[in-house]
Amino acid sequence: MKTNNKKYLTPRLRFPEFEKDGNFQEKPLGYFCNYWNGSGNESEVTEDGQYYLISLNSIDIEGNLKNDMKRVAITDNSLKKGDLVMVLSDVAHGNFLGLTAIIPDNNYVLNQRMAGLRIKDFKKIDPRYLRLFINFHQKYFKRQGQGSSQQNLSKASVINFPVLVPSIQEQQKIADFLSNLDEWLATEEEKLTLLQQHKKGLLQNLFPAQGETVPKLRFPEFKNSGEWEVKRLGEVGEFFGGGTPSTNKVEYWEGDINWFTPTEIKNRYVTESIRKITKLGLDNSSAKLLPVGSILITSRATIGDCAIALAECSTNQGIQSLVVNKNYNNIFIYYWIYSNKNLFIKKSSGSTFSEINKSAIKSIKITIPTLPEQQKIAACLSALDEQIEAQEQKIELLQQHKKGLLQNLFPTVS
Repeated sequence: MKTNNKKYLTPRLRFPEFEKDGNFQEKPLGYFCNYWNGSGNESEVTEDGQYYLISLNSIDIEGNLKNDMKRVAITDNSLKKGDLVMVLSDVAHGNFLGLTAIIPDNNYVLNQRMAGLRIKDFKKIDPRYLRLFINFHQKYFKRQGQGSSQQNLSKASVINFPVLVPSIQEQQKIADFLSNLDEWLATEEEKLTLLQQHKKGLLQNLFPAQGETVPKLRFPEFKNSGEWEVKRLGEVGEFFGGGTPSTNKVEYWEGDINWFTPTEIKNRYVTESIRKITKLGLDNSSAKLLPVGSILITSRATIGDCAIALAECSTNQGIQSLVVNKNYNNIFIYYWIYSNKNLFIKKSSGSTFSEINKSAIKSIKITIPTLPEQQKIAACLSALDEQIEAQEQKIELLQQHKKGLLQNLFPTVS
């Protein structure tokens, strides 16, 4: 494919066989499709209904039909295979307005606040191309939304949407190419889901259940190692609270000491904080300098999220940090905390926001095997997490690639 930047109606990227085909043609959506509104079918919802109800919650942010839809027992025969359905109503942000999906068979019913679009002539437009073009221009529909707390699209704003189309052959080529990319993405996302499910299963089986001292799953070399020892979290290391230097003292801030807050505790490891403090700020606050390997545990608002520090750091008062004793493996302790977040939540309290104090955290019971078994479990779960992170990165790169292709394969509607 070659790139060009000719005119408004010409994409920047084009397949070689279509390079000399000239500009895309502009037509209103109503030229290609018949439009109709869905009707109220909520009263017909039933668990064992034969038909899927297309409602506002049936389309995800990528413009795909969800798998978990409501069902109804009757059909009005309004939707047929190959029809398109569009979201007409959304909350104030309007991020779902205009999102469009294709109906795969005749087992669907259209609910109110959704629009149906039926292709008039398949020789003029490929429904897959049309769906991709509409969803790529979701911001156009977002601008067309009317209302304050609830955004709505009018019929006029939908049928007058300018669609830019090349020949049907080029439409099909674009749709085939992007559909193959979507299938690739779906395959990679399925792999990620399987890895995440595997991790969830391992966490449930590699650690003893509440009230038990032997896990369901054990590595062969430890099968005869006996029961795990019951300890309190306060016995496996030392806990440190955090603090915030005065924000009125500029000399306390913009230093070189990492200073983490609960919103930054999202991944397995943390390396560099958003804000940093100076040595003077550290010395004049209740924040403590924590060594590499410390486990940071959120203790306010969001309870029990945890991460391992890969660099020296400090935290604010919304985090309790555990420096693990040398007789224990900090990565094993991290995974135990990660898989037992519910214990921290149960011990939290507060009216304005939930909080768990240091004493409550230290009192939580933990079952621990010998150090070699801790290390084995930590290595197993770490290796799996590395696979998950690599898969997430692969998916992110594919999504970025798709975004770039969409920006270049379609001319932009102003």
